[in-house]
Amino acid sequence: MEIWELILLFSSSTLGGLAIFLFKKDNTNRLKLVLSFSGAYLFAITVLHLMPDVYSSNNPQIGLFILGGFLLQIFMEQFSEGIEHGHIHKHSHQHVVFPFGIMISLCLHAFLEGMPLAQGQHQELVYGIALHHIPAAFALGSVLLENKLSKGKISGLLILFALMSPLGYWLSFEIGQGSIGNIEVYFDQIMAVVIGIFLHISTTILFESSVDHKFNLKKIIAVLLGIGIALMGFFLH
Repeated sequence: MEIWELILLFSSSTLGGLAIFLFKKDNTNRLKLVLSFSGAYLFAITVLHLMPDVYSSNNPQIGLFILGGFLLQIFMEQFSEGIEHGHIHKHSHQHVVFPFGIMISLCLHAFLEGMPLAQGQHQELVYGIALHHIPAAFALGSVLLENKLSKGKISGLLILFALMSPLGYWLSFEIGQGSIGNIEVYFDQIMAVVIGIFLHISTTILFESSVDHKFNLKKIIAVLLGIGIALMGFFLH
């Protein structure tokens, strides 16, 4: 994995979160288009690249890990409130408790996504993670801002979230190199879990972000662009 890919993972989350200080969170039209694009791209690379890779291992149980990743994402969203796919929730009560559940769930989510990056070339996966972390970090920044935290604390927590995927990559790389242990035989299973997470996130983005599940012209264009770029990468390979 190239250093610029790690920088991309870190910077996309950081800049996406810090953008909360520049844009009004109530104006979500552009954010929804970014979500539609990233959701379509995530779904396309999952189907075109990631799933064929894990099924080529001929592990008859690989589908169980994909299903497990899907269910794990459902469980984590009980704490993260759907921020992984850019949902921004308003709390009506006056005193909002610091969202420890949201932070822990999001950090675990990002950490797991980074682990398969240590195995082989996964540029499409890097782009997919970077894309969907932009609206996720923006939504996280909105929640932290709603909790009346200082800009310094918000920036620090966003940086912590941005570090999770690179840390997941680093840990799995060290383990794969034998520095910590030998987990290489489990990379397909880890990737399968991430695939399950991606399937849940991408489909949720595509359908929950549309009123009555109807797509307007701008959203259709965003979806087609996301799929089109994934197809370009597929045919270039």
